[in-house]
Amino acid sequence: MERIAPFKLSGPHTLAEAVALFAATPGARPIAGGTDLIPNLRDGVGKPPMLIDLSGIAALHALTITSAGATIGAGVTLARLATDDQIKRALPVLAEAALTVAGPGHRTVATLGGNLCLDTRCVFYNQSEWWRRSNEYCLKHGGDVCHVAPQGKQCHAAFSGDLAPALLVLGANVEIAGPHGARHLPLADLYVEDGAAHLTLGTGEILVAAHIPPQPVEARAGYRKARARGAIDFPLAGVAARVETRNGCITDLRVALTGTNARPFLLEGTDELVGRPPDDDLLTQLAKLVQKQVSPMRTTVTQSNYRRQVAAVLARRLTCDLAGGVVARPTP
Repeated sequence: MERIAPFKLSGPHTLAEAVALFAATPGARPIAGGTDLIPNLRDGVGKPPMLIDLSGIAALHALTITSAGATIGAGVTLARLATDDQIKRALPVLAEAALTVAGPGHRTVATLGGNLCLDTRCVFYNQSEWWRRSNEYCLKHGGDVCHVAPQGKQCHAAFSGDLAPALLVLGANVEIAGPHGARHLPLADLYVEDGAAHLTLGTGEILVAAHIPPQPVEARAGYRKARARGAIDFPLAGVAARVETRNGCITDLRVALTGTNARPFLLEGTDELVGRPPDDDLLTQLAKLVQKQVSPMRTTVTQSNYRRQVAAVLARRLTCDLAGGVVARPTP
């Protein structure tokens, strides 16, 4: 890693101050924990004139859970999510997902907002400046060719955050503040399938919080991920699921994936599985849905087909475990 290019550091105490700074400083970047941003800046990926430290804004650290649902500020750390008793009781899948992120030191400073807005990753992008320059850069930064798919004009860098799929199956929406006021949108609408610009945040907009509706009493949710090492690594594939059952049949099923596409996404077609027992036929059909909808590319050192297969296996085993169906084998 190289030295970071010079920048100004500002520490606003309110959202209004932060938004005003963004509006007045083109190219400024927000920073909280910095566990993703700082390594990228050291690799020469971006040279923002200012970093706006959001850690001093009290409103971003709110965490409330009531019968009306949950509100989690974008500045809440992953360590807090993984250990908070309220979260573990009411939203255990969120604690489960947070605990899989990086290592304990990272989780102490990394935040919900940072994980939801995580930059997409690729072996041709997450490299040193001299490496990328020697390889003529790439479409995501500095070049005009995607080395993963040279004939196309779209970046295939993969989104690798762990919290997004958990929040997607919980039906979360996000609150955003910007120069034109506040807005709310379903979490899924925060993302698009474009590795170079995967977020729909407008200029100067800041992610403020995630809002989660009350969960059905019968629902069970969980998160599983495959990675090269048992800690630190980003997911090669990650799957969250929420399952409701009654009288031995699935009455509702939501599955979300990360690590395989340029955006996290809810699996389509799960309505076809409702009203059926969680038997081998249903789980096989679920696995086929996953294989058809994930689009892993050569963005990691692991073969794309392996990531496609492991995503399907993770979805099958997790759903089986949550639904109390046929006995699941250990997660890879």
